[in-house]
Amino acid sequence: MSIWQSLSGNFETNASRSILGLFDDPERFASFSARCGDYLLDYSKTNLDAEAKSLLLDLARSCGVEAKRDAMFAGNAINQTENRAVLHTALRNLSGRPVLVDGVDVMPDVLETLEAMKTFSARVRSGELASASGAPFTDVVNIGIGGSDLGPVMANIALSPYHDGPRVHFVSNVDGADIHDTLKGLDPATTLLIIASKTFTTIETMTNAETGKKWLLQAVSEERIGDHLAALSTARDKTAEFGIPENHVFGFADWVGGRYSVWGPIGLSVMLSIGPENFTDFLQGAEEMDTHFRETPLEENLPVLLALVGIWHSNICGYATRAVLPYDQRLLRLPAYLQQLDMESNGKGVDMEGNPLPRHSGPIVWGEPGTNGQHAFYQLIHQGTRVVPCEFLVARRGHESELAHQHRLLLANCLAQSEALMIGRSMDEARELMREQGFEGAELEKQAAHRVFPGNRPSVTMMYNILDPKTLGKIIALYEHRVFVEGVIWGINSFDQWGVELGKVLATRMLPLIEGEATSEDKDGSTRGLLATL
Repeated sequence: MSIWQSLSGNFETNASRSILGLFDDPERFASFSARCGDYLLDYSKTNLDAEAKSLLLDLARSCGVEAKRDAMFAGNAINQTENRAVLHTALRNLSGRPVLVDGVDVMPDVLETLEAMKTFSARVRSGELASASGAPFTDVVNIGIGGSDLGPVMANIALSPYHDGPRVHFVSNVDGADIHDTLKGLDPATTLLIIASKTFTTIETMTNAETGKKWLLQAVSEERIGDHLAALSTARDKTAEFGIPENHVFGFADWVGGRYSVWGPIGLSVMLSIGPENFTDFLQGAEEMDTHFRETPLEENLPVLLALVGIWHSNICGYATRAVLPYDQRLLRLPAYLQQLDMESNGKGVDMEGNPLPRHSGPIVWGEPGTNGQHAFYQLIHQGTRVVPCEFLVARRGHESELAHQHRLLLANCLAQSEALMIGRSMDEARELMREQGFEGAELEKQAAHRVFPGNRPSVTMMYNILDPKTLGKIIALYEHRVFVEGVIWGINSFDQWGVELGKVLATRMLPLIEGEATSEDKDGSTRGLLATL
């Protein structure tokens, strides 16, 4: 019998088992939780038992998780469809430990680029590197899309207590409303534009970049426009053509995927906002999680355990989605960031050899911060017909000491929601509740039925001391490695994203039809009909 069959057998045997009943074991919490420093992962509120956990660990070993993890950190070309190494971890390798790609240590270049970013940021923040008029930059606008936007946006919001540099804004959507609404309140005379595109050809980004440059020219001469521009790109010929000075360009290698790139030059806007020292702490947090992932036995390894819980819920229990629920307003964009990280990485239908997968790969990832989500979709996760595994994140304390009572209320809500998902409310309990409110007979039965909570719904909770730069680094790295482990178990390449290409190709061909420069004869009936209404 295969491990997959044994796992399915365990689930089928225990499908009706009460999660709450598993806590008859006084060691349940200790046995189904793990730590990395102050960071706690509690997965005890799941239907996993010791046998299922052991089988999942055997599954990870049989799929070669440890060997493939080591190959990634070593710089091997594990992205086989593009023949590339996968080394976002090198961007936070502050120890400078050698990392070889084709026999060449990449770390000197990585650390040199980091120092150049720090120097540039320090000069902008101090006013030494100023606008064309000599006035300090008051605002920075990062123009990017996908990984060149979601990471910095998320991190910048998350670390708002540490903002002490210029105000940072983000433009990503090619919809003109995005850049219009962002720029309308800014002064071009004191604004720095950062254009984030590795190839400097991303159509959405370059369209917005051209619009931004024209806007700058309202206040800055053509000769001095370069003072107001920076680029995060490897295409130095194109950045020079755009008018960006060589020392304002920060490049990164092709072994850094967009959704994994916030640790390097793509994070420049974050460094400008929070400063080089806090950005280094951000990298240190990720490096600590990298070390934990590399060195900790699988039984206590947070990324591995979180991945195995995900495999259990998705492939064994058959739950199609997972909700990420940060009880931290400053993690507002974390669900969207993880949605891209997870679904772009593991939304695949074939294995490494191009064969159809025998089981589902990445689940649908979604979520919102608590407590807002409680007043939106928690109705479905508590009483709906679909089970949604939930992942709660919460800090033990907030930054606002004068509002500590509100943080205690936030904590109470977070812990209560995970408890409610597990324990539910029985029909007998609901009847008693309605009886106390004066209902009786058939009306009591009807009203009680609406107040039943099925319970027995799984969740994990992640808890940390406070959302500081180091903690944010740990959170992101934890989820990166979780995605990697799940991808290894599914036998897929988590580091390409061919699924984004077809729509982009067709959009390029569609534009002439919209502009009336070509006919739509070869298009399907729906597309022709839509074009005819323009």
